[in-house]
Amino acid sequence: MAEDPKKAEQYVDKLDQEDKDQIMQNFNTFKNYLGDQVKKGESIGLGEKGLAKATKRVAEHLSKHEEPRNREEKVLNELWQNAEKDEKDAIAKALVRMVDQTNKD
Repeated sequence: MAEDPKKAEQYVDKLDQEDKDQIMQNFNTFKNYLGDQVKKGESIGLGEKGLAKATKRVAEHLSKHEEPRNREEKVLNELWQNAEKDEKDAIAKALVRMVDQTNKD
């Protein structure tokens, strides 16, 4: 994620299509990519709240501009599309915890 959570969406938007396709090819690749971005955010001092805010911006961007490429992404997209603001906050926090745990395994 970018240093400023507001820049997270811009960062994702700047990825070329080949990079996006590679990241989104399967859910494990997506989780690993997101986990790497969380590590970067942690290394520059973003706490859970900042990481979740950046994750929320990325998720919002993906739901508006990218088609889900697998079942897991479709489920996440459906959840996101139907969630209220506070529910999106919870989903973003859960994603951060999930990928952070994935990195530690």
